[in-house]
Amino acid sequence: MMKKLFFNTIQEFNDFIGVETLHPLVSIARVENTSPIQEAVHHYGLYALFLKENKGCKLSYGRTEYDFDEMTVTSFAPGQSIKVEPNPGVPLAKYTVLAFHPELLNRTQLGKNISRYEFFDYTSNEALHLSAAEVNIFRDVLSMISQELEHPIDRHSRELIVSNIELLLNYCLRFYDRQFITREEINHSVVKKFISLLDEYIAQKAEREGLITSNNYFRLRNLNYLVITMSTIKCAS
Repeated sequence: MMKKLFFNTIQEFNDFIGVETLHPLVSIARVENTSPIQEAVHHYGLYALFLKENKGCKLSYGRTEYDFDEMTVTSFAPGQSIKVEPNPGVPLAKYTVLAFHPELLNRTQLGKNISRYEFFDYTSNEALHLSAAEVNIFRDVLSMISQELEHPIDRHSRELIVSNIELLLNYCLRFYDRQFITREEINHSVVKKFISLLDEYIAQKAEREGLITSNNYFRLRNLNYLVITMSTIKCAS
């Protein structure tokens, strides 16, 4: 039977990754595992954002594989169950993680608006791919939260921590928008290339070779090149 792990409290989560608990509702840690990842199902009662520094494991929701790679952000929410499997090619995982309990958001504006951060949804199985500059911003905000966790808890602590978490989530929204806009631009250029090749074929070869059909479509050299290009873009994205 596959091992099941439950993270319903920050203490349980910190015990699993092997770090000290500085705040009962929030945790930030950089992890470089000294032992290989074990296959298990992780059940979350917390929000968690992982900045993956390598692809030390495989993630999936049921049968849907979670798409991520090096220097990407994966996001999980309370009530979600994630299957984790070791990656034979990368035996040790390296990542930075922010985890926070939903009780932290009680009676806060972020708690009221948390549904707007759709990257926490089960339907979002694509990681956030960060540029080098975006990684620095992500880490800078985490650093501000970490500094607050090191500070003795006072009446300002919760507000400052939640404000910085909200700032981080807002940056993630911006980065996701950039990711999708970039992809739309790439897809638009592919469509333009397709139309150009199609026009060229009709103008130069259609009379001799006939109109394109499902039988000869993939045998056409130029259009076959287009299919390869589209496949390459899909893998890179």
